Amino acid sequence: MSRPSVRHTKRLSSQGQPGGFTLIESAMATVIIGVGVLAMVDAQSSFITANSWSSHAASGTYLANEIREMTRSLPKHDPVVGLFIEDDGGGGVLHGWGPDAGEVTVDDFDDIEDFDGLTFSFTGTAGFDDGDLPGPLNAFGEIIPDISIDGTETGSTTNGVFTGNAMYGWSQQVIVQKINPFDPSVVLADNFTEIANGDFPGREVDEYPLRVTVRVFYQAANAISPDLVTEVMWVVP
Repeated sequence: MSRPSVRHTKRLSSQGQPGGFTLIESAMATVIIGVGVLAMVDAQSSFITANSWSSHAASGTYLANEIREMTRSLPKHDPVVGLFIEDDGGGGVLHGWGPDAGEVTVDDFDDIEDFDGLTFSFTGTAGFDDGDLPGPLNAFGEIIPDISIDGTETGSTTNGVFTGNAMYGWSQQVIVQKINPFDPSVVLADNFTEIANGDFPGREVDEYPLRVTVRVFYQAANAISPDLVTEVMWVVP
């Protein structure tokens, strides 16, 4: 039996019959497919990140506006005690800024500057010693419950007592500052006053506008510290 010659084998290949992929062609195809898959994965990851941040921004704005709604109808200073400086001979002492005697819960707050320096957090506990109270709060002063994966609330308020889990990871920080009536960017001391001078009758300690700032933070499950999500600011004349 005679074997086909090398020349005959080459002639069959040159007549258009498939000769298979080379190693280089296979490698190039693998690289092209790999680059495409990586691009799709990166795009999906970017979309998820952007969508997550958009959701957080919306939640942060909502929480900041809830504090604004809660304080909208409140006077600047306590309607009974007011804000005043007592001169006991050893220098003026400011009275009335912050929670007054007997105001132990948010329901007791009856003026805007009662909220100064307080944070309403999912890790907050009762008491003003650390300035970190349970929260976050809605416009009615109620703790907002967390939502489980199936969409049900994991906390509730009964007779003013909250039980369960608060909105996880979120906190609202409130800052109340006295400002210059003609320049809201200038912050004044809480006990700042102006004496009469010429045609100017002077200005008492409680006659200044207030600037309220609400900063909303979110702390993820494995995060060391919270991130600032939203800051909302307004002036109460």
